[in-house]
Amino acid sequence: MMANEALVTHTYRSGTAGTLVLLHGFPVDSRMWDAVVPHLPQQWGVMAVDLPGLGHSRGVLPQPPSLASSAQLIVPLIDALPGRVVVAGLSMGGYVTMELLRRAGDRLAGVVFLDTKAEADTPAAAAKRLEVADQVEREASVSAVLGMAAATVAQPLRADRDREVALLAQWISEQDPAGVAWSQRAMASRDDSFDVVRGWDRPALVLRGEHDAQSDDQVMRALAQALPNARFVEIPAAGHMTAVEQPGAVAREVTRFLVGL
Repeated sequence: MMANEALVTHTYRSGTAGTLVLLHGFPVDSRMWDAVVPHLPQQWGVMAVDLPGLGHSRGVLPQPPSLASSAQLIVPLIDALPGRVVVAGLSMGGYVTMELLRRAGDRLAGVVFLDTKAEADTPAAAAKRLEVADQVEREASVSAVLGMAAATVAQPLRADRDREVALLAQWISEQDPAGVAWSQRAMASRDDSFDVVRGWDRPALVLRGEHDAQSDDQVMRALAQALPNARFVEIPAAGHMTAVEQPGAVAREVTRFLVGL
């Protein structure tokens, strides 16, 4: 475990082919990748980041809240890695990945976007995020976002669904309210990112859970179509948290992508 200002990184292993950097979704932390990593190719190193305010990255939070600030904290981590670097981001992690393309796109050999979108929030969605941020801060509690555990997991019955919801709820309950509020405000303020993805022509993989209600088919296909060199894959029997719901399927697609670089 290594600290970098507000960020803590978790190195699963080193590798000779390059390093895969994993950026988690909201409102959890890097643990969401734990079941994916064992199935990834051994020649690739793997490092996961706890984004500002979440997981072990508590303490200093850049002001004003912005995903650009999150990306700026990650750039030195990427610059310090030897060889090729690929970044994979799910949901909020995908938004940060787009900000990384603005700042360090020439340093990346490829990117993987999972259950995310290039559009900015609508005014109504941004207002809802700010309302939730205020509530979390006022109550000094993450109760307002605990419902996301059930809302983000695919509704069709699967044997593991209850376990996945319980695991996500546990992770959410362990987050710092200040970090949850900061993240909501940062996401609410993000810009549309179609300009940067249209201009990035290196390999990209876009993964979407079949039943993802938060990042629907239309917005994710729009992201894939905007990227000049992207492949779009739908992960069956998964909702918004594909890395938790179908880690094996996610790992297979990411492995195929990495081996093809």
